[in-house]
Amino acid sequence: MTPDDSPKTHAARAALDYVQDGMVLGLGSGSTAEIFIALLGHRVANGLRVQGVPTSTASAAAAREAGVPLLPIDHVERIDLTVDGADEVGPEFTLIKGGGGCLLREKIIANASDLMVVIVDDSKLVSTLGAFPLPVEVDRFGFTITAKKIYDALAATGIARPEIALRMGRDGKEPFLTDGGHFILDCACGRIPDPRKTAELLCPVPGVVEHGLFLDLARIVIVGDAEGAEILER
Repeated sequence: MTPDDSPKTHAARAALDYVQDGMVLGLGSGSTAEIFIALLGHRVANGLRVQGVPTSTASAAAAREAGVPLLPIDHVERIDLTVDGADEVGPEFTLIKGGGGCLLREKIIANASDLMVVIVDDSKLVSTLGAFPLPVEVDRFGFTITAKKIYDALAATGIARPEIALRMGRDGKEPFLTDGGHFILDCACGRIPDPRKTAELLCPVPGVVEHGLFLDLARIVIVGDAEGAEILER
């Protein structure tokens, strides 16, 4: 299989059908989103007029390389469409995101968008969220105390013995820092039986900046496989 017919590419290419001339686009982060940005760049080179709002420094760099014009977030009045990936897609389009560490900015932009389209390969579809560790972005100050409160919140929603680990950088010596300068705690839950309750209990924990449960944001999920792409709507 070549990159041009990979499941991720099939999903990213199908998402282009939702892009219209003159749109302001939220540009997601991660490998699948970057394929979409590269394909979008080809359309821009052929005359498509769009402006992109990146969800990370990485997606901004990908957009510049692809020739997609960028719009500073402070100049944005509305976002027509956001196209982004996900680490897991569960029932009712519940998502876990944040494997790349961009969950806060991804959620801000997704929440501000008229439409969020999620592009994934078929391995990301799950019957219950939680096999992928849930990222929680936290302030660096007192993060060990915050971690204990997060543990209590997860346990209160029926998650048995969650394991919480500080995400480390590529060198393994220093903690990973988000674009906003925060730490990420990766919470191995095994399964999350009630994502809504989990989100409800995580939000008020002092020190939690954002969590990787994306609920009621995605309206379309495009699932790529070896043969093409399937479009799911709700």
